Amino acid sequence: MNHIVLFEPEIPQNTGNIMRTCVATGTKLHLIKPLGFVLDDAHLKRAGVNYLDKLEYCVYENFDEFVSKNSGKYYYFTRYGKRPHSSFDYSNLEDENLYFIFGKESTGIPKEILQKDLEHCIRIPMTDGVRALNVSNSVAIVIYEALRQQNYNGLLFEEPSDSGHKGADYLERKDA
Repeated sequence: MNHIVLFEPEIPQNTGNIMRTCVATGTKLHLIKPLGFVLDDAHLKRAGVNYLDKLEYCVYENFDEFVSKNSGKYYYFTRYGKRPHSSFDYSNLEDENLYFIFGKESTGIPKEILQKDLEHCIRIPMTDGVRALNVSNSVAIVIYEALRQQNYNGLLFEEPSDSGHKGADYLERKDA
């Protein structure tokens, strides 16, 4: 299974966008405290999250608690990484869980965590015009690369025809 991990996220709108991406991709979200916002319905709705009931997520007091409860392969996203996100093989989910770890918006993942696994410190390639991409954009880039390698396992390739959706034949229909 794929997992997104946010280390001490600070901005509720970014976390809200990431929550939506996790619901859309069937990805579990892990939040490591302290959080820069209150994690309740009122605050999340203000950040645009109205699908929390569909989100699988856990909250941890600190990174050590997260590590003690989650085994699998960890990938750390940092502007100091030396390998691009696309250079890893994420295709085999039968053997292990994959954890894509993103740091807080202001300072990233602490150096002491990154130094323990330099091989899995990853950088999304970009110009020198910015220090880093927005974390919610980075999450989307990475999870869709993993899902592409997994042939989008479990995701729909067509619009469903149930309540709230227009159906796969929407563009062909004259009545819509």
